[in-house]
Amino acid sequence: MCGIVGYLGPQQAAPLLLEGLTRLEHRGYDSAGLAVLGTGLRVAKKAGRVRDLGADLPKRFTGKVGIGHTRWATHGPANDVNAHPHTDAKGDVAVVHNGIIDNAGTLRQRLTDDGVDFASDTDTEVLSHLIGRSTAETLEERVAEALAAVEGTYGVAVLHADFPDRIVVARNGSPLIIGVGEREMFVASDLAAIIRYTTTVAHLEDGEMATLTATGFTTYRQDLTRIQRSATEVDVDPASYDAGEHDSFMHKEMLEQPAAAERILRGRLDERFGTAHLGGLNMDARETREIRRVKILGCGSAYYVGQMGASLIEDLARIPADAEAASEFRYRNPIIEHDTLYVAVSQSGETIDTLLAVQEIRRKGGRVIGLVNVVGSAVARECDGGIYLHAGPEVAVASTKALTNMFVGFALLALQLGRVRDLSIADGQRLIAGLTRLPGQIEEILAGEDALAEMATGLAGAESLFFVGRVRGFPVAREGAQKFKEISYRHAEAYQTSELKHGPLALISTEVPTVAIVPDDELTDRNIAALHEIAARRGPLVVVTHAGVDLGDLDVRRIDVPRNERELDPILLTIPLQVLAYHAALTLGHDIDKPRNLAKSVTVE
Repeated sequence: MCGIVGYLGPQQAAPLLLEGLTRLEHRGYDSAGLAVLGTGLRVAKKAGRVRDLGADLPKRFTGKVGIGHTRWATHGPANDVNAHPHTDAKGDVAVVHNGIIDNAGTLRQRLTDDGVDFASDTDTEVLSHLIGRSTAETLEERVAEALAAVEGTYGVAVLHADFPDRIVVARNGSPLIIGVGEREMFVASDLAAIIRYTTTVAHLEDGEMATLTATGFTTYRQDLTRIQRSATEVDVDPASYDAGEHDSFMHKEMLEQPAAAERILRGRLDERFGTAHLGGLNMDARETREIRRVKILGCGSAYYVGQMGASLIEDLARIPADAEAASEFRYRNPIIEHDTLYVAVSQSGETIDTLLAVQEIRRKGGRVIGLVNVVGSAVARECDGGIYLHAGPEVAVASTKALTNMFVGFALLALQLGRVRDLSIADGQRLIAGLTRLPGQIEEILAGEDALAEMATGLAGAESLFFVGRVRGFPVAREGAQKFKEISYRHAEAYQTSELKHGPLALISTEVPTVAIVPDDELTDRNIAALHEIAARRGPLVVVTHAGVDLGDLDVRRIDVPRNERELDPILLTIPLQVLAYHAALTLGHDIDKPRNLAKSVTVE
């Protein structure tokens, strides 16, 4: 959450920083600000979007060294004063910060007792005063001294009027990327901010600092001992970060799902032996056979697709598996078992709750693999192995193509685990044939967007909705409710269909539609019986099902999806729910890529 960008070189900094912040708005969009070093240090910041900041920027806001920030509010409301950058009392220091300083209250009181007047409600302002009050000789020493007093997570970039040739940056739990250009340097919390200018980057690790000058960068630990951190080329098409002809990134990324699914499958299917090849797991057959349990950890949509993955693993590999919210995991002092495989799921690979869960597992000697989309991300580096999703950059806050590839990743993992154990070669080949059909079937569902849009218009008028499903269908319902609530702002709640009669049925009325997941499986008849219970209470029904499922005389709006193998059906049942949520939000006039109160990469607890 929050976005950082910095620049120094021969160009004017402000236009580059504004462009970078625009590309980072998916990480936070409550307020934005810039600081540049020209004739002294100048700061401009404003509540609202980056475009509001750009419109109000002074005409001669010049300087060739600068930092910028787009904020997702934690400490203090979104207003001009709380926007970053934050300065010290003299106005010589400017700091932008992602993360949370846990001991900010203690430090704030100490500084107040020493006569410091605070201008904002933020934790970040503590850092600017600590750096500004330091009497150390170099900026690096001043920043290190301030960070030594801090407890918490941070990605920071610092300017100082007395050191106009440099930006000092530091990381602990919040990502920072250094970009190397031609006689110019960049820093950002996300590659999106700088991809138009350079694809040569270096990733800072936790506990590291760096000094950027126009001619290069130097990295060191917080005790200021030098370390070697080299820059490498990243293979990313800058066009991936543009919405192009689409009115939103979410729409673009929904339509990219067939191609994304093909990418994650490429080179990983072995039809001859009916298995998957996942060399990145770093486990041989003997180690794989020793696994007695699988625990999946993720947050939000990654948690719900983890539930789908647990079902796949139990069905195909016959290994007990379950999913848990990563945000809760470490706080219950979990028992880490040596024969359990832990799987961390994160699109960004920077989700702090998931990263901390991974670190807890490794601290206790457990084996953990990652399903992540971003090469070189924190979760990817912390894990013992993993599966890269190859979904391509995902900018929209509401995950679509990354979620689909997470499901496919779990299918590949379940297939490999199953074939090492008791899954027959015939079943393996059956699953491979199903996986091969998925991209085309996803494309078929997306081709029906117009009909789904018309249904979504009706759902958008409801203040509250239920999403229901059973067994494999329940995590589909949970993900459907998540999508609907996060971008349409309508209350949407998911329940097991079997649980409706144990309380929630009391809320069914003509004003509360139900979106029901009814695949053609062993529970079809029971699901249809529950639909009759809803219809008897005059509850409007939208049913996501398979062609040929007989719904009798029920008055429903029906969405048919193509059949695949039963184990793989959940992802196909999920696709139309993405489209419903998208068009409901569009009907209501919401900013689909930037839903209120949310951000893409959750780097604070």
